Amino acid sequence: MNFLSKKLSLAFCVLSVSHAYGGDFQVNENSIIASKNNSQEWLSHGRTYDEQRFSELNQINAENIDRLGIKWFADLDSNRGHEATPIVSDGVMFTTGAWSVVYAHNALSGELLWKFDPKVPKEKAYFVCCDVVNRGVAIWEGKIFFGTLDGRLIALDAKSGSLIWEKMTVNDSKPYSITGAPRIIKDKVIIGNGGADFGVRGYVSAYDTENGEMAWRFYTVPGNPDEGFENSAMEMASKTWKGAEWWKYGGGGTVWDSMAYDSDLDLLYIGTGNASPWNYKIRSPGGGDNLFVSSIVALKPDTGQYVWHYQTTPGDNWDYTATQHIILADLTIKGESKKVLMQAPKNGFFYVIDRTNGELLSAEKYVQATWASHIDLETGRPVKTDLADYDDAEKLIFPGALGGHNWMPMSYNPKTGLVYIPAQELYMPMKKDDEYEYDDKGWNTAGDLTVMAPPKNLLQLMLLAKSIRGRLSAWDPVEQKEVWKQYLTLPWNGGTLSTNGNLVFQGTSEGELVAYDAATGERKWSKNLTNGIIAAPITYSIGEIQYVTVLVGYGGVFALQAGLPPKNSGGPINGRIVTFALDGDLSLPDRPRNIKMPKPPSPIEDQASVARGEDLYHWECHMCHGAGAVGGGVLADLRYMSEETHEKFNAITLGGLYTEKGMVGFASRLSEQDAKDIHSYLIQRANETYLFETVNSALK
Repeated sequence: MNFLSKKLSLAFCVLSVSHAYGGDFQVNENSIIASKNNSQEWLSHGRTYDEQRFSELNQINAENIDRLGIKWFADLDSNRGHEATPIVSDGVMFTTGAWSVVYAHNALSGELLWKFDPKVPKEKAYFVCCDVVNRGVAIWEGKIFFGTLDGRLIALDAKSGSLIWEKMTVNDSKPYSITGAPRIIKDKVIIGNGGADFGVRGYVSAYDTENGEMAWRFYTVPGNPDEGFENSAMEMASKTWKGAEWWKYGGGGTVWDSMAYDSDLDLLYIGTGNASPWNYKIRSPGGGDNLFVSSIVALKPDTGQYVWHYQTTPGDNWDYTATQHIILADLTIKGESKKVLMQAPKNGFFYVIDRTNGELLSAEKYVQATWASHIDLETGRPVKTDLADYDDAEKLIFPGALGGHNWMPMSYNPKTGLVYIPAQELYMPMKKDDEYEYDDKGWNTAGDLTVMAPPKNLLQLMLLAKSIRGRLSAWDPVEQKEVWKQYLTLPWNGGTLSTNGNLVFQGTSEGELVAYDAATGERKWSKNLTNGIIAAPITYSIGEIQYVTVLVGYGGVFALQAGLPPKNSGGPINGRIVTFALDGDLSLPDRPRNIKMPKPPSPIEDQASVARGEDLYHWECHMCHGAGAVGGGVLADLRYMSEETHEKFNAITLGGLYTEKGMVGFASRLSEQDAKDIHSYLIQRANETYLFETVNSALK
């Protein structure tokens, strides 16, 4: 085929797809509802309103998957985490990268059509718990909608990427953020926010798609009773907060990720986040469930009116958000057809709930959970264990605060009847901070963060490291049991996509995109994409060719905090979009080699300074630079600082020299002596690592 013929063929493919919606990206409610039976495009975050992330496409299947190869790839602009689910409409792929930047690419060739940078202030990174990420856009009647890290909701022209309108959705004097993707229902774009870990009050809002005017707002936790309540739901919720001025702590309950919509019932389902602060006895010492934190709430999408709720973790004490992926399906349970809602929230239990009324149908552990023995089906409440309370002593809690399942989307295959959960086996040491005071400029967990320092005993460290791993779990929601599983080296692996080709796709922290047999779990195919994958893949077809796309780019809270980088981590590299088709034949550039460690400054003799620095580091620094000063492969590993960086340490740490990179100055929180002590600790860690690497190299 000559060059002109190729161009005409591509043009025909785009035109043939564009014809379905007039070529003007005229996606609306009918389009998204109809996409249940039309898998050619990917028009909503979970593909359909029920968020099943299942596609009927089967050109790529378990029999020919060995022919799958890279068709095109496009490099993005940041080495931070990439979590977005792309939208594909009319032959164009719309997605977001780090720092809330939006991209439009030709879905056939990968050609960049336009880019929009909302210019998020880099210092905003300090008030984001879990990396400067964004999970994607929404499309509606010729417009692209997305939220920004600093709390704006923006509408762009889908053809040109030009700004149509923007609205600030939060009080920007408070530490709110937006990382989630909007959903659109009946000309209303619905968006939540994050910030519970810093002490904000959660809510979800709806805005008119045409002009950005706010239509309604539903708060998820009550405010100051002296100022009155917004509605009867907030008055009801206030009775479940006891013995403290909780509103001064913010309350939490932020709606930072999952939503789903049932067009027949006309109900919007939202998942809410953890309470602020985490420690239950500090924020609500008189007891109470603290509604609506860690809950699933059903609302009327026209008005935001409360309909029902189910609380997965009453009196949350462990950062057990219920913001994880919500899937709607119709299941036959005990011979009766049920309209259900399914969720595997952080707390380790898989829930099947009647979505018409919020009644719990069943709940079972999908990972180890030591905080509760089981869920009582009569009351719908967890039965807590003695291990759950960490007020008087440090406890090792399973799952940890990162959950048995985090934000990475599940998928449901109606052909196999299985839900594919990107599960993880993670613990977390927890201890009450006896000196906690509310801090409107910092974290508000009310937990002692010094317990995050890794153990000094090498054997204990190795045993704990081996207890941390990922698991792809195929879960039967009717029988409430695991049908098959695949263990993964690290946790924090990507979301899943299931298809009618009897396949499940998932990316890994180690940088592989893997396809499994959906029925048996047999590993059928994999491709090394040279960088960790945390986003979920999608699939679409143009001109009779099926494509599979995934965003590649390691990051997020585990990558920043845990200090467990993927193997062969050669330092941060930029994210990219990678698209596959049968007989694709492209190769990716090689990943940079592992960084050679520079010789660090001489060891510090003042061990008291080192000890103080270790505590200060884990209070102020490990959230971005890793426990034990072991970088997670995203931001700079501070053990590997150059001589120049050591010389600039105070200018960076106190003076804000790298603010434009997202590293703010800490002069308001740290003294010069504090900075010196932290530097002492980092120099010691550098010397320990340098010695280990030198000996290890000599033994090879």
